[in-house]
Amino acid sequence: MTIMLPAESGIPRPYVPRSESASYAMSLPLRSRVVYSAAHVVADPLRTEADGPAAVDWDATLAFRRHLWTHGLGVAEAMDTAQRGMGLDWAGAAELIRRSSAEARAVGGRIACGVGTDQLTGPAATLAEVTAAYEEQLAVVEEAGSPAILMASRALAGVAKGPDDYLEVYGHLLRQSSDRVILHWLGPMFDPALAGYWGSSDLDQATASVLALINAHAGKVDGIKISLLDAEREVAIRRALPVGVRLYTGDDYNYPDLIAGDADGHSDALLGVFDPLAPVAAAALRCLDEGDHAGFHARLDPTVELARHLFAAPTQHYKTGVVFLAWLNGHQDRFTMLAGAQTLRSREHLAELARLAGSAGVLTRPDRAAALGREYLGGAA
Repeated sequence: MTIMLPAESGIPRPYVPRSESASYAMSLPLRSRVVYSAAHVVADPLRTEADGPAAVDWDATLAFRRHLWTHGLGVAEAMDTAQRGMGLDWAGAAELIRRSSAEARAVGGRIACGVGTDQLTGPAATLAEVTAAYEEQLAVVEEAGSPAILMASRALAGVAKGPDDYLEVYGHLLRQSSDRVILHWLGPMFDPALAGYWGSSDLDQATASVLALINAHAGKVDGIKISLLDAEREVAIRRALPVGVRLYTGDDYNYPDLIAGDADGHSDALLGVFDPLAPVAAAALRCLDEGDHAGFHARLDPTVELARHLFAAPTQHYKTGVVFLAWLNGHQDRFTMLAGAQTLRSREHLAELARLAGSAGVLTRPDRAAALGREYLGGAA
Protein backbone atom coordinates (compact mmCIF):
# COMPACT_ATOMS: atom_id res chain seq x y z
CA MET A 1 0.00 0.00 0.00
CA THR A 2 1.31 3.43 -0.96
CA ILE A 3 0.19 6.53 0.94
CA MET A 4 0.62 10.01 -0.50
CA LEU A 5 1.77 12.20 2.40
CA PRO A 6 1.79 16.03 2.41
CA ALA A 7 5.24 17.58 2.03
CA GLU A 8 6.79 21.01 2.56
CA SER A 9 7.28 21.35 -1.21
CA GLY A 10 3.52 21.21 -1.73
CA ILE A 11 3.88 18.08 -3.84
CA PRO A 12 2.54 14.96 -2.04
CA ARG A 13 5.25 12.41 -1.33
CA PRO A 14 4.63 8.66 -1.73
CA TYR A 15 5.28 6.48 1.31
CA VAL A 16 5.04 2.71 1.58
CA PRO A 17 4.60 1.70 5.25
CA ARG A 18 6.10 -1.52 6.55
CA SER A 19 3.60 -4.36 6.71
CA GLU A 20 5.20 -6.26 9.61
CA SER A 21 5.09 -5.15 13.25
CA ALA A 22 8.37 -4.39 15.00
CA SER A 23 9.18 -6.62 17.98
CA TYR A 24 11.72 -5.89 20.70
CA ALA A 25 12.87 -7.79 23.79
CA MET A 26 11.73 -6.45 27.14
CA SER A 27 12.36 -6.86 30.88
CA LEU A 28 16.13 -7.00 30.54
CA PRO A 29 18.07 -4.55 32.74
CA LEU A 30 20.68 -2.38 31.08
CA ARG A 31 24.19 -2.83 32.48
CA SER A 32 26.74 -0.72 30.63
CA ARG A 33 25.04 2.70 30.71
CA VAL A 34 22.69 4.61 33.01
CA VAL A 35 19.89 5.80 30.75
CA TYR A 36 16.85 7.93 31.45
CA SER A 37 14.13 8.88 29.02
CA ALA A 38 12.38 12.16 29.66
CA ALA A 39 8.70 11.24 29.32
CA HIS A 40 5.69 13.07 27.91
CA VAL A 41 2.30 13.33 29.59
CA VAL A 42 -0.94 12.21 27.98
CA ALA A 43 -3.61 14.89 27.92
CA ASP A 44 -7.19 13.96 28.73
CA PRO A 45 -9.31 15.35 25.86
CA LEU A 46 -12.44 15.23 28.02
CA ARG A 47 -11.05 17.39 30.83
CA THR A 48 -9.81 20.96 31.13
CA GLU A 49 -7.29 22.55 33.47
CA ALA A 50 -10.28 23.71 35.55
CA ASP A 51 -10.96 20.07 36.49
CA GLY A 52 -7.69 19.67 38.43
CA PRO A 53 -4.02 20.61 38.59
CA ALA A 54 -3.68 19.69 34.91
CA ALA A 55 -5.89 18.00 32.32
CA VAL A 56 -3.78 14.82 32.41
CA ASP A 57 -4.96 11.30 31.60
CA TRP A 58 -3.24 9.73 34.59
CA ASP A 59 -3.87 6.11 33.61
CA ALA A 60 -2.36 6.52 30.15
CA THR A 61 0.48 8.68 31.47
CA LEU A 62 1.52 6.07 34.04
CA ALA A 63 1.09 3.26 31.51
CA PHE A 64 3.63 4.98 29.30
CA ARG A 65 6.12 5.11 32.17
CA ARG A 66 5.64 1.36 32.67
CA HIS A 67 6.39 0.96 28.96
CA LEU A 68 9.72 2.74 29.44
CA TRP A 69 10.60 0.72 32.54
CA THR A 70 9.70 -2.53 30.79
CA HIS A 71 12.37 -1.77 28.20
CA GLY A 72 14.95 -1.11 30.93
CA LEU A 73 15.04 2.68 30.70
CA GLY A 74 14.75 5.03 33.65
CA VAL A 75 12.19 7.82 33.68
CA ALA A 76 13.23 11.46 34.00
CA GLU A 77 9.97 12.82 35.31
CA ALA A 78 8.36 16.26 35.06
CA MET A 79 10.98 17.60 32.66
CA ASP A 80 10.71 19.71 29.51
CA THR A 81 9.34 16.73 27.55
CA ALA A 82 6.36 16.63 29.94
CA GLN A 83 5.54 20.22 28.84
CA ARG A 84 6.90 21.53 32.12
CA GLY A 85 6.10 25.23 32.21
CA MET A 86 4.55 24.92 28.76
CA GLY A 87 1.18 23.40 29.65
CA LEU A 88 2.04 21.49 32.82
CA ASP A 89 2.09 23.88 35.76
CA TRP A 90 3.75 23.23 39.12
CA ALA A 91 0.57 21.84 40.71
CA GLY A 92 0.30 19.34 37.88
CA ALA A 93 4.01 18.57 37.98
CA ALA A 94 3.87 17.91 41.73
CA GLU A 95 0.99 15.47 41.24
CA LEU A 96 2.88 13.80 38.40
CA ILE A 97 5.98 13.44 40.59
CA ARG A 98 3.99 11.85 43.42
CA ARG A 99 2.13 9.42 41.17
CA SER A 100 5.13 8.41 39.08
CA SER A 101 7.39 7.99 42.12
CA ALA A 102 4.82 5.66 43.72
CA GLU A 103 4.53 3.71 40.46
CA ALA A 104 8.31 3.41 40.22
CA ARG A 105 8.46 1.92 43.71
CA ALA A 106 5.67 -0.51 42.86
CA VAL A 107 7.39 -1.88 39.75
CA GLY A 108 11.04 -1.34 40.67
CA GLY A 109 11.66 1.27 38.00
CA ARG A 110 14.44 3.85 37.99
CA ILE A 111 13.22 7.45 38.29
CA ALA A 112 14.54 10.95 38.89
CA CYS A 113 12.31 14.02 39.05
CA GLY A 114 12.66 17.60 37.92
CA VAL A 115 13.03 20.39 40.50
CA GLY A 116 12.57 23.91 39.22
CA THR A 117 11.05 27.28 40.08
CA ASP A 118 8.00 27.34 37.82
CA GLN A 119 5.56 28.00 40.69
CA LEU A 120 6.76 31.61 40.54
CA THR A 121 4.10 33.46 38.57
CA GLY A 122 6.25 36.45 37.67
CA PRO A 123 9.88 37.51 37.49
CA ALA A 124 11.80 36.87 40.71
CA ALA A 125 13.03 39.94 42.55
CA THR A 126 15.83 38.29 44.54
CA LEU A 127 18.05 35.23 44.65
CA ALA A 128 16.38 34.31 47.95
CA GLU A 129 13.02 34.09 46.18
CA VAL A 130 14.49 31.74 43.57
CA THR A 131 16.20 29.63 46.21
CA ALA A 132 12.98 29.29 48.21
CA ALA A 133 11.09 28.15 45.11
CA TYR A 134 13.73 25.50 44.39
CA GLU A 135 13.59 24.38 48.05
CA GLU A 136 9.82 23.95 47.92
CA GLN A 137 10.04 21.69 44.89
CA LEU A 138 13.06 19.79 46.21
CA ALA A 139 11.05 18.94 49.32
CA VAL A 140 8.21 17.52 47.21
CA VAL A 141 10.59 15.29 45.23
CA GLU A 142 12.43 14.08 48.31
CA GLU A 143 9.14 13.39 50.13
CA ALA A 144 8.09 11.32 47.10
CA GLY A 145 11.24 9.25 47.59
CA SER A 146 12.91 10.09 44.28
CA PRO A 147 16.29 11.56 43.34
CA ALA A 148 16.18 15.15 42.11
CA ILE A 149 17.18 16.77 38.84
CA LEU A 150 17.93 20.45 39.46
CA MET A 151 16.45 21.95 36.31
CA ALA A 152 17.59 25.17 34.73
CA SER A 153 15.46 28.06 36.01
CA ARG A 154 14.08 30.91 33.94
CA ALA A 155 13.64 32.87 37.18
CA LEU A 156 17.30 32.43 38.09
CA ALA A 157 18.41 33.38 34.59
CA GLY A 158 16.34 36.53 34.91
CA VAL A 159 17.64 37.71 38.29
CA ALA A 160 21.26 36.46 38.36
CA LYS A 161 23.93 39.12 37.73
CA GLY A 162 26.79 36.75 37.04
CA PRO A 163 28.43 33.38 37.79
CA ASP A 164 28.65 33.98 41.55
CA ASP A 165 24.86 34.19 41.82
CA TYR A 166 24.49 30.76 40.20
CA LEU A 167 27.16 29.30 42.47
CA GLU A 168 25.41 30.75 45.51
CA VAL A 169 21.98 29.32 44.67
CA TYR A 170 23.14 25.91 43.46
CA GLY A 171 25.70 25.58 46.25
CA HIS A 172 22.98 26.15 48.84
CA LEU A 173 20.71 23.55 47.23
CA LEU A 174 23.46 20.96 46.98
CA ARG A 175 24.37 21.40 50.63
CA GLN A 176 20.72 21.05 51.58
CA SER A 177 19.78 18.05 49.40
CA SER A 178 19.52 14.72 51.20
CA ASP A 179 20.93 12.75 48.26
CA ARG A 180 23.07 13.23 45.18
CA VAL A 181 21.34 15.18 42.42
CA ILE A 182 21.59 15.56 38.66
CA LEU A 183 22.33 19.07 37.40
CA HIS A 184 20.85 20.24 34.11
CA TRP A 185 22.24 22.66 31.55
CA LEU A 186 19.52 23.36 29.00
CA GLY A 187 20.59 25.47 26.05
CA PRO A 188 18.61 28.40 24.61
CA MET A 189 17.63 26.37 21.55
CA PHE A 190 15.27 24.51 23.90
CA ASP A 191 14.22 27.59 25.87
CA PRO A 192 15.36 31.06 24.74
CA ALA A 193 14.80 32.43 28.27
CA LEU A 194 17.82 30.38 29.41
CA ALA A 195 20.37 32.21 27.26
CA GLY A 196 23.49 33.08 29.24
CA TYR A 197 22.93 30.40 31.87
CA TRP A 198 25.68 29.92 34.47
CA GLY A 199 26.35 33.64 34.21
CA SER A 200 27.74 34.12 30.71
CA SER A 201 26.78 33.81 27.06
CA ASP A 202 30.40 32.80 26.46
CA LEU A 203 30.23 29.00 26.63
CA ASP A 204 33.84 28.67 27.78
CA GLN A 205 33.16 30.93 30.76
CA ALA A 206 29.85 29.20 31.50
CA THR A 207 31.59 25.83 31.36
CA ALA A 208 34.24 27.00 33.81
CA SER A 209 31.51 28.12 36.23
CA VAL A 210 29.58 24.86 36.18
CA LEU A 211 32.76 22.80 36.54
CA ALA A 212 33.76 24.94 39.54
CA LEU A 213 30.36 24.19 41.12
CA ILE A 214 30.68 20.45 40.51
CA ASN A 215 34.23 20.26 41.80
CA ALA A 216 33.22 22.09 44.97
CA HIS A 217 30.31 19.69 45.62
CA ALA A 218 31.32 16.47 43.83
CA GLY A 219 29.98 14.31 46.64
CA LYS A 220 26.47 15.69 46.10
CA VAL A 221 26.43 15.54 42.28
CA ASP A 222 25.47 12.28 40.59
CA GLY A 223 25.94 13.86 37.19
CA ILE A 224 25.06 16.68 34.86
CA LYS A 225 22.80 16.58 31.84
CA ILE A 226 24.18 18.67 28.97
CA SER A 227 21.59 19.79 26.40
CA LEU A 228 23.60 22.11 24.16
CA LEU A 229 23.58 20.10 20.90
CA ASP A 230 27.38 20.56 20.86
CA ALA A 231 29.11 17.17 20.89
CA GLU A 232 32.67 18.51 21.14
CA ARG A 233 31.85 20.63 24.17
CA GLU A 234 30.06 17.74 25.84
CA VAL A 235 33.09 15.48 25.41
CA ALA A 236 35.38 18.19 26.82
CA ILE A 237 33.15 18.62 29.88
CA ARG A 238 32.92 14.85 30.32
CA ARG A 239 36.70 14.55 30.43
CA ALA A 240 36.93 17.37 33.00
CA LEU A 241 34.41 15.96 35.48
CA PRO A 242 35.58 14.57 38.83
CA VAL A 243 35.73 10.79 39.17
CA GLY A 244 32.29 9.43 40.01
CA VAL A 245 30.30 12.25 38.39
CA ARG A 246 28.43 11.18 35.25
CA LEU A 247 27.85 13.11 32.07
CA TYR A 248 24.28 12.48 30.94
CA THR A 249 24.01 13.41 27.30
CA GLY A 250 21.00 15.50 26.43
CA ASP A 251 22.20 15.87 22.83
CA ASP A 252 19.29 14.70 20.72
CA TYR A 253 21.40 15.12 17.55
CA ASN A 254 24.61 13.26 18.37
CA TYR A 255 23.60 10.70 21.00
CA PRO A 256 24.88 7.46 19.36
CA ASP A 257 28.54 8.53 19.28
CA LEU A 258 28.36 10.20 22.70
CA ILE A 259 26.84 7.14 24.35
CA ALA A 260 29.25 4.79 22.56
CA GLY A 261 32.13 6.94 23.78
CA ASP A 262 35.84 6.68 23.09
CA ALA A 263 39.00 5.43 24.76
CA ASP A 264 38.65 8.14 27.44
CA GLY A 265 35.08 7.38 28.45
CA HIS A 266 31.43 7.61 27.45
CA SER A 267 28.29 9.56 28.22
CA ASP A 268 25.29 8.09 29.97
CA ALA A 269 21.97 9.48 28.77
CA LEU A 270 18.96 11.56 29.75
CA LEU A 271 17.16 12.16 26.49
CA GLY A 272 13.77 13.34 25.32
CA VAL A 273 14.29 11.54 22.02
CA PHE A 274 14.27 8.20 23.85
CA ASP A 275 10.55 8.73 24.62
CA PRO A 276 9.57 7.62 21.08
CA LEU A 277 12.74 5.55 20.54
CA ALA A 278 12.55 3.45 23.73
CA PRO A 279 12.34 -0.06 22.22
CA VAL A 280 14.96 0.65 19.54
CA ALA A 281 17.26 2.45 22.00
CA ALA A 282 17.00 -0.38 24.53
CA ALA A 283 17.86 -2.97 21.89
CA ALA A 284 20.89 -0.91 20.86
CA LEU A 285 22.04 -0.44 24.46
CA ARG A 286 21.87 -4.18 25.09
CA CYS A 287 24.37 -4.56 22.25
CA LEU A 288 26.73 -2.31 24.23
CA ASP A 289 26.14 -4.52 27.26
CA GLU A 290 27.55 -7.39 25.20
CA GLY A 291 30.44 -5.33 23.83
CA ASP A 292 28.87 -5.24 20.36
CA HIS A 293 29.54 -1.66 19.24
CA ALA A 294 28.76 -2.45 15.61
CA GLY A 295 25.34 -3.80 16.59
CA PHE A 296 24.72 -0.74 18.74
CA HIS A 297 25.39 1.64 15.86
CA ALA A 298 23.47 -0.53 13.39
CA ARG A 299 20.35 -0.14 15.52
CA LEU A 300 20.68 3.42 16.80
CA ASP A 301 22.37 5.33 13.96
CA PRO A 302 19.32 5.02 11.63
CA THR A 303 17.27 6.98 14.19
CA VAL A 304 19.41 10.12 13.98
CA GLU A 305 17.71 11.52 10.88
CA LEU A 306 14.38 11.11 12.65
CA ALA A 307 15.73 12.81 15.79
CA ARG A 308 17.11 15.76 13.86
CA HIS A 309 13.77 16.29 12.17
CA LEU A 310 11.92 15.89 15.48
CA PHE A 311 14.11 18.60 17.08
CA ALA A 312 14.25 20.93 14.09
CA ALA A 313 13.83 24.63 14.84
CA PRO A 314 11.91 25.85 16.69
CA THR A 315 13.44 23.10 18.81
CA GLN A 316 11.13 23.57 21.80
CA HIS A 317 8.23 22.31 19.67
CA TYR A 318 9.75 18.82 19.52
CA LYS A 319 7.20 17.73 22.13
CA THR A 320 4.45 17.85 19.51
CA GLY A 321 6.29 15.24 17.46
CA VAL A 322 6.96 13.09 20.53
CA VAL A 323 3.24 12.92 21.32
CA PHE A 324 2.34 12.38 17.67
CA LEU A 325 4.55 9.28 17.55
CA ALA A 326 3.12 8.04 20.87
CA TRP A 327 -0.33 8.30 19.33
CA LEU A 328 0.73 6.43 16.19
CA ASN A 329 2.18 3.67 18.37
CA GLY A 330 -1.01 3.27 20.41
CA HIS A 331 0.15 4.77 23.71
CA GLN A 332 -2.79 7.18 23.71
CA ASP A 333 -6.17 7.25 22.06
CA ARG A 334 -6.06 10.77 20.64
CA PHE A 335 -3.47 13.21 19.39
CA THR A 336 -4.07 15.90 21.98
CA MET A 337 -1.70 17.81 24.25
CA LEU A 338 -1.88 20.16 27.19
CA ALA A 339 -2.48 23.79 26.15
CA GLY A 340 -3.36 22.65 22.62
CA ALA A 341 0.33 22.12 21.77
CA GLN A 342 -0.56 19.50 19.14
CA THR A 343 -1.02 22.43 16.74
CA LEU A 344 2.59 23.66 17.00
CA ARG A 345 3.93 21.55 14.11
CA SER A 346 2.60 21.55 10.55
CA ARG A 347 0.97 18.56 8.85
CA GLU A 348 3.94 18.46 6.50
CA HIS A 349 6.42 18.26 9.40
CA LEU A 350 4.43 15.46 11.04
CA ALA A 351 4.07 13.57 7.76
CA GLU A 352 7.86 13.53 7.31
CA LEU A 353 8.21 12.49 10.95
CA ALA A 354 5.93 9.50 10.37
CA ARG A 355 7.88 8.50 7.26
CA LEU A 356 11.23 8.69 9.07
CA ALA A 357 9.85 6.80 12.06
CA GLY A 358 8.68 4.01 9.81
CA SER A 359 12.05 3.80 8.09
CA ALA A 360 13.88 3.66 11.44
CA GLY A 361 11.70 0.86 12.83
CA VAL A 362 10.19 3.13 15.47
CA LEU A 363 6.56 2.45 14.48
CA THR A 364 5.86 -0.77 16.34
CA ARG A 365 2.34 -1.03 14.88
CA PRO A 366 2.72 0.18 11.29
CA ASP A 367 -0.79 -0.86 10.25
CA ARG A 368 -2.33 1.33 12.97
CA ALA A 369 0.13 4.14 12.24
CA ALA A 370 -0.73 4.08 8.52
CA ALA A 371 -4.45 4.24 9.21
CA LEU A 372 -4.12 7.08 11.72
CA GLY A 373 -1.67 8.90 9.49
CA ARG A 374 -4.11 8.84 6.58
CA GLU A 375 -6.91 10.03 8.87
CA TYR A 376 -4.97 12.92 10.44
CA LEU A 377 -2.64 13.98 7.66
CA GLY A 378 -5.13 13.63 4.86
CA GLY A 379 -2.92 11.25 2.91
CA ALA A 380 -4.56 9.34 0.08
CA ALA A 381 -4.03 5.61 -0.43
